[in-house]
Amino acid sequence: MTPGSGLQAGLKNRHLTMIAIGGVIGAGLFVGSSSGIATAGPGILLSYALVGTLVVLVMRMLGEMSAANPTSGSFSAHADRALGRWAGFSIGWLYWFFWVVVLAVEATAGATILEGWVPAVPQWGWALIVMAVLTATNLVSVGSYGEFEFWFAGIKVVAIGAFIVVGLLAIFGVLPGVHADKASFGNLSSHGGFLPHGPGSILTGVLLVVFSFMGSEIATLAAGESEDPQRAVTKSTNSIIWRIGVFYLGSILVVVSLLPWNDPSIKEQGSYVAALDSLGIAHAGEIMNFIVLTSVLSCLNSGLYTASRMAFSLGQRGDAPKAFARTTSRGVPMAAIVASVIFGFVAVFFNYKFPDSVFLFLVNSSGAVALFVWLVICFSQLRMRRIIQREAPEKLVVKMWLYPYLTWATAALIVFVLGYMLTDTEHDGRETVLLSLLVAALVIVIAVVKEKVLGGRTAAAAEPAPADEVSVG
Repeated sequence: MTPGSGLQAGLKNRHLTMIAIGGVIGAGLFVGSSSGIATAGPGILLSYALVGTLVVLVMRMLGEMSAANPTSGSFSAHADRALGRWAGFSIGWLYWFFWVVVLAVEATAGATILEGWVPAVPQWGWALIVMAVLTATNLVSVGSYGEFEFWFAGIKVVAIGAFIVVGLLAIFGVLPGVHADKASFGNLSSHGGFLPHGPGSILTGVLLVVFSFMGSEIATLAAGESEDPQRAVTKSTNSIIWRIGVFYLGSILVVVSLLPWNDPSIKEQGSYVAALDSLGIAHAGEIMNFIVLTSVLSCLNSGLYTASRMAFSLGQRGDAPKAFARTTSRGVPMAAIVASVIFGFVAVFFNYKFPDSVFLFLVNSSGAVALFVWLVICFSQLRMRRIIQREAPEKLVVKMWLYPYLTWATAALIVFVLGYMLTDTEHDGRETVLLSLLVAALVIVIAVVKEKVLGGRTAAAAEPAPADEVSVG
């Protein structure tokens, strides 16, 4: 293929809309919510509300910076300019590391479901097939990624919407042909109270659900490859409140209202399967397996896209091999995609050969990266607001509320959550934070040494220009 002139605006408005909506619905919502409910009871709603508020505030800050300067590097590029080269380098590579580990986690989860349906193909074979197919779609064009994600996210959205409607009808006793004896809003308080394990369980619940929100920032990376990046960022930022309110709080409210929080089936079958089973819906388990598989494929698809675009941005800024910044004639950063998927395949191998040692280390050492990213976004926004106001105040089309006070409050809350995780030994919170801090410290040392040894880069490499980066047409 002939070399391209950069990323191309191949994402349509409908792609961006569904990427933004689907980005907040991770597979973790379906898979991980049962442990949160068992830990906090109905009070898990407060845990989701707390983390949801945190995400809304962080996305508002990111939206402010990305609307003013849309770029495939998103928060890494903003940190580069606002905090220094070391910050952009460090958070960019940590974020890349997070997503390539996610590739292995999701590929394995998807392979487990597919092996149950077609046992003739071994689990590792399914993982290979899933990764290969989605790599191929990402290599074709950004439009093919957008099309796949449109349908994957669409299925998730329709499924959760249908689940909420059916659940509410059952709770109000007006679902035809269904006698949901356990369904009632009374389940929120009648089994040991709304907080059966005390107020402290809200914070423990936060630790269990916070990572299911990772992915909401993907829309700001993808916006760089749309025809109107500023409009795309503004739209996704403004709609995040209702998206989290409906899909997370709405669906979890239905789950804990359909069944008592301590019903054994929630932990045995998973919260959403148990809720559907309680309504006597045939093949509830298989229906949910299909929806979870769709979520897994969506997460894999987006994870590969996100990791490759971050690698592309790092290459463009001189913080990764130059090959990562080269694109094909279709505007695809092939080297960045291939490098990301190779590491993903290696992580899948570790998951099969050394699941309790090497792979567990990879998962735990990337586990707190989401919180690190959010913290960097806070500090970047504090500096970038002043830079934008000084250089191009007309670009402040999205503004963080109550700046700078709410930004500082958000940063303080993130630091508090990280600190609270250090006290958590039951759910590996302490190990996750310590290992993630170790990896982060290592990356920062590399960034500082690289800057000292190689010196400052050229102005062209340091300042990514959105107009040159994205070729329309």
